[in-house]
Amino acid sequence: MEWGFFTPAHIISLAAAALIIIVLYWILKNKSPKVQIWVLFPLSCSGIAAIVFNLLRWGSPLSYLPLHLCSLNALVLPIAVLTRNKTLSNLLLVWCLGALVAVVANFEMAETKLFGEAFCFYYFPHVFEFGIPLLLFKLGLVKKDARCIVSTLGITMLIYTIVHFCNKIINTYSDVEANYMFSIEATNPLTALFYRVIPYEYWYMYLAVPIVAVYLLIVYAPELLSWYRNRKKTRQTATV
Repeated sequence: MEWGFFTPAHIISLAAAALIIIVLYWILKNKSPKVQIWVLFPLSCSGIAAIVFNLLRWGSPLSYLPLHLCSLNALVLPIAVLTRNKTLSNLLLVWCLGALVAVVANFEMAETKLFGEAFCFYYFPHVFEFGIPLLLFKLGLVKKDARCIVSTLGITMLIYTIVHFCNKIINTYSDVEANYMFSIEATNPLTALFYRVIPYEYWYMYLAVPIVAVYLLIVYAPELLSWYRNRKKTRQTATV
């Protein structure tokens, strides 16, 4: 049976992904931070296992370098889990969206055999790459910090720029047509919409920045509102 795109199998897999994350939360919510990390860390390494699988399995390593957002998420996630680094963890609140999109808009994997090796090394790592960053905050292992909005946007844009130059180098000196982080060509309906507005490689993806910024403002709204109220109260106290 094929996975399909919004077939019954695909829809059930999306529900299963949500269930996996919810069950993990309920299992871990009353455990000690040490136990929570012991459980989350091995799961966070599934993305690295997927990177190794793709590099070795398909006979074209340059086509499967860990330069897509989900692969970069996979490399950073175990470090974030072990160290509970504030900057990295807050960064993953954005990067984890790539994993969610990859599972929902599974265009390239729709014909994959359900529960085949390719499916398992795609589906489960993406589920954990989306869910574990959220669990880090929900379980209280890391705190949201609105001050990380600047670092999140800055790091993401820097990485995107580096990846674009990697694409150019690969395309110039090999037979592989690299399009990591879609910096060269729009390959899905969303990026195609961006490209129609700004029809230039690399630059067109900057239309995602205001979308991400709005998302971050929503995510950090409670913290920003609390900061505003405290600042207003301080000013009122100072004028009395």
